[in-house]
Formats: sequence, structure tokens, C-alpha cells
Amino acid sequence: MNRQPHHPTRRHRLMVWYDGACPLCLREIALMRRWDRAGNIAFVDLGDQGQACPLDRRLMLRRFHAQEDGVMLDGAAAFAAMWRAIPRLRLLGELARHRPVLWALELAYRGFLKIRPVLQGLLR
Repeated sequence: MNRQPHHPTRRHRLMVWYDGACPLCLREIALMRRWDRAGNIAFVDLGDQGQACPLDRRLMLRRFHAQEDGVMLDGAAAFAAMWRAIPRLRLLGELARHRPVLWALELAYRGFLKIRPVLQGLLR
């Protein structure tokens, strides 16, 4: 698995911060990297202390964060931004621009956060 950090450049439309110590996160980010063939996303491991953090690191480790067109997003909105940057997921990301869809995705994400520690334990 390629864990090389992607450093932001002008070609990246989106920055995504992830928990590099989380086995679940690593699997998901590995998949997103494979699907991001155009290199639209700069992935930043929050465990890399050399990487700048726009917010408190602990806060960013609690919820998924992304920055799209200069706007910081978290939770389901951050996932939707990441999906929009990947052609095969773009439709899902565009659907999430509609409030009811984003609301439902955020509810699902909050439910996931409750079971995340259990899932992480199973993958360790």
C-alpha cells in the first residue's frame, strides 16, 4: 500500500485529512487514492507531525475533514467533496449537495462514528 504523503499543489482541487493510525481509514484512503487517477486530491496524514493542520489536530481526528475550494468541510460534507473529486463517485457527491441527502448522509456518518472504535479494533 502506498503511504507516500501527497503534498498539495495547484493541481489538487481538494485536500483531505485522515487518521493514518486508523486501519479503517487507511483502507478507505488507499481505495480513494487508486480511484483518484487524475490526482485531484491531496491526502494528508494527521499522524505526520510535519504536516500543517488548519484546525486542532484532535478535533480533526474525531471527524473526517476536507477543504474544497478554500472551504473547510467535515463529516458527510467532507466525504461528499471527496466523492465529487473522483469521477466514478461524482454523482453521489453531487447528490449530496441537496440538503435532505446530505442530512441523511450526516446521520449515517454520526451512527458510524459510534461504532468506529469497534470496527477499528476488529481490523487491528
